[in-house]
Amino acid sequence: MTTIPEQFSRVQGWALGAGVAGLALSGVGVFVEPRQFFFSYLFAFVFWTGLALGSLCVLMMHHLTGGGWGYTIRRFLEAGIATLPLLAVLFVPILFGLRQLYPAWMNPAIVASDPALQKIRGYLNAPMYIVRTVAFFGLWIGAAIYLLRQSAEQDQTVDPEPTRRARAFSGPGLLVFTSTVSLALVDWIMVLERNWYSTVFPAQVIIGMILLTFAFCVVMLAWTVGPAPFDRQASPLGGVVRVEHFHSLGNFLLAFVMMWAYLTVSQLIIIWAGNEPREITWYLHRVAGGWRYVGISLGFFYFAMPFCLLLSREHKTNVRFLRAVALGICVMHGVEVWWQIAPSFHQAALGVSWMDATAFVGVGGLWMTMFLARLKTHLSVPQNDPRMEEALVHGH
Repeated sequence: MTTIPEQFSRVQGWALGAGVAGLALSGVGVFVEPRQFFFSYLFAFVFWTGLALGSLCVLMMHHLTGGGWGYTIRRFLEAGIATLPLLAVLFVPILFGLRQLYPAWMNPAIVASDPALQKIRGYLNAPMYIVRTVAFFGLWIGAAIYLLRQSAEQDQTVDPEPTRRARAFSGPGLLVFTSTVSLALVDWIMVLERNWYSTVFPAQVIIGMILLTFAFCVVMLAWTVGPAPFDRQASPLGGVVRVEHFHSLGNFLLAFVMMWAYLTVSQLIIIWAGNEPREITWYLHRVAGGWRYVGISLGFFYFAMPFCLLLSREHKTNVRFLRAVALGICVMHGVEVWWQIAPSFHQAALGVSWMDATAFVGVGGLWMTMFLARLKTHLSVPQNDPRMEEALVHGH
């Protein structure tokens, strides 16, 4: 029987090979269909960056609350935020495709003829776009480094000061996180559609990132501890994880599924009632042709089905069942990100490209490689946290 680190090493090797192959194949697409390549690459980048940013948000939530659920998944969250430097590097190809991705505000002739674009040209231009992205990643990576450092220090000392510092940092950190991620989502996704904006959209996407993070952590935790009863010898986490922790994580899944649905429907109702041409174009492109069926599938498989399945306590305490639900949520989150981005290119009808798959596997393979590389050496229970023992006993 292979150990958890051995399993990680094997999957890490597969992930690295898939990542290199996926990016190599996608690179061919630059010469075949350059605009499609950049849309496919943006889709892959947003999905995997969303998982890293969601990990940063959930980690700060845990530092503020200290719930038992957080100690069981903290190492996954820390491994997730450790990938942010890699994602900063992987953002570079997008800078070469700004004219392909954002033809409206990158074209001086279009800007000169559009009063709405003229009003924001001081903000929405290539130099400012680059400056903002560098600043965003600088803040996110700085926050990740600080939190990882506090965690490492707490593992080495019984002095609770590192935990206090992490907790004090996380309150304002969440405010900065929400503001910067919202602005980044405007730059990366919202301005794909000319003159379209929605104040609800960034919040909806952030909730989706958090939902993806909890679902991913459920999958990883179930993989590492196996089915109940959990074996301490089989996994470093097996000695502290209880079925109640999976129940708590299932409650988080249910809560964020409902929050995502609420914000999604709220945006639709507000824009539908307003009936402004510059606002409804986003929906018109996403109901054209086969895109409407993708939207319907999101309503059913990303909300209705998980909502019904997660209402039952029995389902949330069945590790294998909860893992299956969480894996389905991860898949449907990918579909949602694709539905948010791809129709801006394929506006008339549903369009699927082989580069959507190769870019996703390429970026994801490198992300998983770095994620597992850290997890192999840091998969353990957080040490010396003054709140941990009580939280784990109560299982909340």
